Amino acid sequence: MYGMPMTIFLFVCLFVTGVSCNSVGDKIYVDFKDNIPCVRLLNATHQIGCQSSLSGDVGVLHLLESEENLDWVLSSGPDPPYMVMLESTLFTRSVMMKLKSSSNRVAGVVVVAPNTNPSAGFSPHASCPNENSGVYTEKYSPSLAHCNATVWNPLGNNLSYEEFDFPIFSLKDDNDTQAMRQCYMDHNRPVNGSKPRYPLCAMQLFSHMSAVTDTATCMRRNSIAMSLNPEFVCDPLGDVNIWALSKPLNVTEKGHKPGESVIIAAARLDSRSFFFDIAPGAESTASGLVTLLAVAHALRNATQEAQLNTTIMYTFFHGETFDYIGSSRMVFDMERNQSIIDLDNVHSVLEVGQVGLHGDTKLWLHSDPVSRRNSSIDEEVVKLIKNLNSSAKSLNFSVEEPGSSQALPPSSFQRFLRARPIPGVVIENHQSTFTNRYYQSMYDNSDYLNVSYPPGLTPEEQLDFVTDAAKSLAKVATLVARALFVQAGGNGTSVVTLSVLSQVSRLLYSFLVMPNNSWFHDTRFTFHFITVIVFFSPGNTTTNFYIGFMLANLTGSVVNTTQENCNNQKENEDDKETKHLYYYVWAQGAAPPNGTEREGFCVRSTCRTTKAVSPAFELEEYTSSNYSTWTESRWKSIKGRIFLVASHDLEMLTLGVGVGVLLTSLLLTFFISSKADILFNSGREPTNATY
Repeated sequence: MYGMPMTIFLFVCLFVTGVSCNSVGDKIYVDFKDNIPCVRLLNATHQIGCQSSLSGDVGVLHLLESEENLDWVLSSGPDPPYMVMLESTLFTRSVMMKLKSSSNRVAGVVVVAPNTNPSAGFSPHASCPNENSGVYTEKYSPSLAHCNATVWNPLGNNLSYEEFDFPIFSLKDDNDTQAMRQCYMDHNRPVNGSKPRYPLCAMQLFSHMSAVTDTATCMRRNSIAMSLNPEFVCDPLGDVNIWALSKPLNVTEKGHKPGESVIIAAARLDSRSFFFDIAPGAESTASGLVTLLAVAHALRNATQEAQLNTTIMYTFFHGETFDYIGSSRMVFDMERNQSIIDLDNVHSVLEVGQVGLHGDTKLWLHSDPVSRRNSSIDEEVVKLIKNLNSSAKSLNFSVEEPGSSQALPPSSFQRFLRARPIPGVVIENHQSTFTNRYYQSMYDNSDYLNVSYPPGLTPEEQLDFVTDAAKSLAKVATLVARALFVQAGGNGTSVVTLSVLSQVSRLLYSFLVMPNNSWFHDTRFTFHFITVIVFFSPGNTTTNFYIGFMLANLTGSVVNTTQENCNNQKENEDDKETKHLYYYVWAQGAAPPNGTEREGFCVRSTCRTTKAVSPAFELEEYTSSNYSTWTESRWKSIKGRIFLVASHDLEMLTLGVGVGVLLTSLLLTFFISSKADILFNSGREPTNATY
């Protein structure tokens, strides 16, 4: 009779209990929303980066207000271990190494992301980038190896290559960080040197990394996982190189192309900083990237109409920060006839590096002094420099060469020289040491490149606003385009003016400010160049999608065909050959003013992608000294939270009381159970009792 109501009652009780449990958890913990960790990377010899324990690291929150206040964390503070909250001005090598040396008193670090850049400069990268993977070695000009002659990044403090055995997070300066500061002020801040009273504000950070030791170890564990368990512990750093040709070549015919001469116009795609996925790379990457995209667009019609005798290959290398992953892979494929061309087809290389001018009017043309000892190489280099000089005359800035004995700066061109002598020039904004004061850091952002907009502009107005950076990079693009056109056999007078200013403005806005804008939406394709991003790229991890979209759109042409034919790589039903020359992609097009149905179209281009994964992983040479061996650890959970913690004495008292209650309950239960026949005997009546 009462079974159904009782069941409903129990169900309601369980439901209410579950709700109250969640409510209690929400009241205890305050979770961070935007937390970006330092992660673990590995190579052939060691590991770098940060990690937490499997269950997360816990410590009492301490707001470090000055470096002098560091003693509280390192020695005098009574409640270690501490979770140290740093303002960005204190995120220096000096402070971080002191914290590292006292890791038994440090549970983790949180760095508040800055709103402004430090005036003195900051670079956590190496002072000699890619020191052991370039062309200069003990066998190839030892006097130039290991940056003996020129320290390219003098502000580099190598912090990104240190290993920390506690988690380090970056948080935006928003409501989360304000809550942390308030929690510290209310509970943890010492008053007149006195010990703060409980409860204290504590923090827990989760960033456990699966891989350990080095790349060979983690790849071996991957191979074991492949046979027993599909859970891998690390991934090779890599992605794809993106390239397009000024005229189509048959991509099914690999290796040498008889009679073909190709100029490689190159830029890099990737950047990094100390923290995962904060890598704007405005000057180190985006300045050259945007310039070369604008060049490709400017020369689209001119190269097709002029019928040049040399093909231009616009190439964007990925993974160059990590020992030239992309360029070394392209050279590797060329040497093994796995590329559309081979090294014999390469006429010369023109690479666009860091070209943000910052109000200056001078660029520097770097070349390799060793290969130029060969007269034929020197002749082509002189010709290329002459073309660049001629192109610069009408643009109100100059180009110059550094000293004849100076080494090449870190550049993709070095990997081609490592294979064989090839004529080439690298365009940079510095004569010797980098002018970039924030190389490979989170501060190398749009503000540093001077991509700024007047207040009050809408996103659409910002998209078309011409910044000072856009003006200077448009000039650089014009210079490069004219020089490339002449180098490829064109008439220098044929390209008088090139309209690239609007393209440069939009590209800078899209890569450095807001990728999700109407221009990108209108040209977005229904396919993706990349399926998996495993490491850093400019701005955010979707950047390579956009670069692929833009390169196809800027160098391709619209063809009149259906979406089905376009997706099937043909211009009409009978077309079976052009897919070997072109790649077809369907763009969604712009939405009409009074509707939502977009008018799509098919773009035909020579834009393609090839692997940008180090040859070391193809060869299974995980301890290679010739190729990049960088891998990135996998992880399961990245999160952080704050909460109040009681004193150790109170916790012990609570535990003691709980244990006492448990023991008392057990004894009482045992006593009642053993005496149950006495305590619960109802005294049975005799069988012969009558009523």
